[in-house]
Amino acid sequence: MIEVAIVGGTGYTGIELLRLLARHPKVRVKVITSRAEAGLEVAELFPSLRGHLSLAFSPPSVDVLTECDLVFFATPHGVAQAMMAALIDRGVRVVDLSADFRLRDADIWARWYGQPHGSPELIERAVYGLPEVNREQIREAQLVACPGCYPTAVQLGLLPLLEQELVDPASLIANAASGASGAGRQAKIDNLLAEVADSFKAYACGGHRHLPEIEQGLRAVQPERAVPAQVTFVPHLLPVVRGIHATLYATAIAATGDLQALFEERYAGEPFVDVLPAGQHPQTRSVKSSNMCRLSVFQPQQRDTVVVLSVIDNLTKGASGQAVQNMNIMFGFAEEAGLDHVALLP
Repeated sequence: MIEVAIVGGTGYTGIELLRLLARHPKVRVKVITSRAEAGLEVAELFPSLRGHLSLAFSPPSVDVLTECDLVFFATPHGVAQAMMAALIDRGVRVVDLSADFRLRDADIWARWYGQPHGSPELIERAVYGLPEVNREQIREAQLVACPGCYPTAVQLGLLPLLEQELVDPASLIANAASGASGAGRQAKIDNLLAEVADSFKAYACGGHRHLPEIEQGLRAVQPERAVPAQVTFVPHLLPVVRGIHATLYATAIAATGDLQALFEERYAGEPFVDVLPAGQHPQTRSVKSSNMCRLSVFQPQQRDTVVVLSVIDNLTKGASGQAVQNMNIMFGFAEEAGLDHVALLP
């Protein structure tokens, strides 16, 4: 049994972490922090946890956090950087759900996030927490940077094609649509029900913060001689609460062979990637509240365009579920522990 802390427990990723950890057989949530809600019982803010968790929010304190075996950061960008050095120096293991340590270049991070990186000396120590690629490194890591939601869906869909050099890496396209919870729990006019319902739109077409993370992850799996992956990434807003659907396009440059078999072989044994039978189309509702990514691959009319469909729940496999999966790997627990939830239907 380990004791964990959650820094920034009032947002959607925080409540999702609590939901998953409340029934985890090997974990006790010892601390959950919030300056604004300090002293408030968690179940008062999140009634769904009544009877499952008896804990109050408290202000973040390094001394208190270091009493735990692992600290999750479910905070806006920049927050984890300010506290990370003190935690690392004291030997605490960390899974950071924010974007603070995902990018390997501090200058690129500063350009996309609009502020200098607060702990550039720790970037090299962070392991990118996509288990389907970095499982062995995660196992020994002290600091894991949990991937973003869009990058998870896009990378899992394109990795098999790039690893085998079957497609042109310079002309990849990712059209991905997310539910409104992906924008966080803050009050914003653009996310009001009356603004989102019965509508569908693209946003950040000129450049989204997840683009450098997507390209960095794809380039990491390419053979050394390959042209670095370049992605045209266009995010969209779905009129739903949870879920991401990514439609990915790639141009074949070699004989593709049996793509269905390629994907099935690549993800054989992966507990949270499901390659659907040939011809089936994944739906976001088939992964709602689960840690599963479901994939389908097509080559329409046997022409040179390969289409991959990828769906995840943005709050689970796209955030908190993947964070728990990383924790399980780090501490030698069964990878499915606390994550063996069947998706909600309807």
